[in-house]
Amino acid sequence: MGSRLRNIQRRAAEHGRLRTGYTQGNRPVRSATWVVSSHSEEHVRRAAELWGGEPEQWKPLNSTIEQWRVITKAPAIEALITPGDPLNQYNELWSAGGCQRRCDGETELLTRQPCICARQFGEDWFQRKKGTVCSATSRLNVMLPDLSGMGMWRAETHSFYAASEWGGMVDMVLAGTDGKGFVPVTLRIEPRQVVRDGKTKRFPVVVVELRGVTPRQALSGPMTAAVALAPGAEGESRLAIEAPRPDYLADAEGALTSDDVRDVWRRAREAGHVAKDGSDELSKKLMKLAALRDAEANDDSGAGGPEPDEDGVYEAEVVGEAHSVGGWPAAAAPGSGARR
Repeated sequence: MGSRLRNIQRRAAEHGRLRTGYTQGNRPVRSATWVVSSHSEEHVRRAAELWGGEPEQWKPLNSTIEQWRVITKAPAIEALITPGDPLNQYNELWSAGGCQRRCDGETELLTRQPCICARQFGEDWFQRKKGTVCSATSRLNVMLPDLSGMGMWRAETHSFYAASEWGGMVDMVLAGTDGKGFVPVTLRIEPRQVVRDGKTKRFPVVVVELRGVTPRQALSGPMTAAVALAPGAEGESRLAIEAPRPDYLADAEGALTSDDVRDVWRRAREAGHVAKDGSDELSKKLMKLAALRDAEANDDSGAGGPEPDEDGVYEAEVVGEAHSVGGWPAAAAPGSGARR
């Protein structure tokens, strides 16, 4: 890898915004579906193909630069949380002149004063009329894997309720991945309502949900990019934690009879851990152990077993050309042996 400048922060380019509202003239309108906006016509047209809607040129309020946007028909879209910390949250107050306040909940960062809204209106300051106090502003940078380009898309919400949910969700994911992997998520606009002072207020909240993976998988460490791009049944099969291979030899050593040893071999065969013809090393060890259990049984009975010849070996039993006897490889069939 080549060198990098050490005095600047590396980040992907921002391709556009994911919005939960739009403007008609100078009037803001809430949207039950996602609004995708970008300077790139290509990105917006591709978003329209995926999620519906008609691309159009559009000029944001207080801007002289035209962009493209599409009011999609999708209340939920697929995204990826990228490595690092993708979430920034501040209480902010904006005007035509720009950002007037930016507070971390304790300190107003532009003036270095204690939180101005809480000092003026108390702990319920966020219930005041919009424009008179800060808005809880959350910005989540995500990648949209089905759009062209490797840059980021910024989902932004000014919902007080979404702020706590986004922070909790992202922090849990970061605790599991240490910010070192991609995480597949769904960004979903969910209608909510609250009753305050006898009045019902309805509003949308953006919910961030895991997509195609379980909490166990998301919290078990960084995912590979391949798994994050293909979650669900395919991703789960690749991400699933492989159960440790049983210690078949230890199980067999605790067996009392050769039949018990053969049962251990059959379990290993069904699990795909030994060769069906018994040619692998584990099968050979199990065969020897089965023969040992047969010999021990013969010693205990005192009679009835085959007698060794003068060289101390047992006569080999001819099994024929079949590869197994009773599901056990021919080399380990009862009574089988080999001259040295």
